[in-house]
Amino acid sequence: MLDLAEASKIVAVDRTDREMIAHLEEDGRQTITELARRVSLTAAPCQRRLRDLEARGVIRGYHAEVDAAALGLGFEVLVSVTMDREDASTIEAFEARLAEVPEISRAERLFGDPDYLIRVATADIAAYQSLRDEVLAALPGVARLTSTIVMRTVVGRRSLAAVTLR
Repeated sequence: MLDLAEASKIVAVDRTDREMIAHLEEDGRQTITELARRVSLTAAPCQRRLRDLEARGVIRGYHAEVDAAALGLGFEVLVSVTMDREDASTIEAFEARLAEVPEISRAERLFGDPDYLIRVATADIAAYQSLRDEVLAALPGVARLTSTIVMRTVVGRRSLAAVTLR
């Protein structure tokens, strides 16, 4: 998550770095040899660049993209959260408890109303209702929860580096 403090920490990367990142966003399991070929480098300089990008925090990790429905979690809901108070201790407690809820795949604090947007994956509507009523509504400082059921994903995860290569 990029917050205001992180926005001032933009790291300088050149076009080759951006190409490497774009290829890794498409396929994080490719070998260094394959990545080097794709960006017209030999393996050694490609490996050095990759380690540098990792060390500087540009690349923060490698992850599998998982089909939630295949795991029995195909019921997705976007939950808007409006807080009843926004003092530092309430926000800290809310965010700490939110991070402990395994059904939440993504949560973002927003400017304006609502205060948070949360993506939740559960097995079905009954499981979501239970989560909403017993867990989400009980989080510190929650004034209102608004649930929107996801019909289908139109645009999924995209390459960030590809945007900068245009």
